[in-house]
Amino acid sequence: MTDDSTAAAAATGTLGYEQARDELIEVVRRLEAGGTTLEESLALWERGEELAKVCRHWLEGARARLDAALARPESGSGGSGTAADG
Repeated sequence: MTDDSTAAAAATGTLGYEQARDELIEVVRRLEAGGTTLEESLALWERGEELAKVCRHWLEGARARLDAALARPESGSGGSGTAADG
């Protein structure tokens, strides 16, 4: 079973944020609609968990990029202080 989960994780890891989000929305809709067997429901739940991890990974990466950009001093700025200093 480890090989299957590794393959699924590798396949899911190639998804972009929007793709993973959209698929996750569809998984949730299908689960909420019901009418699936227990096995199908469990498979959907597991896929949803994988997709949520992909989304979380993308969002954490975006947060890190924003934090890094905000931490960088502005280029072309003549002063060493902040705008509130002057």
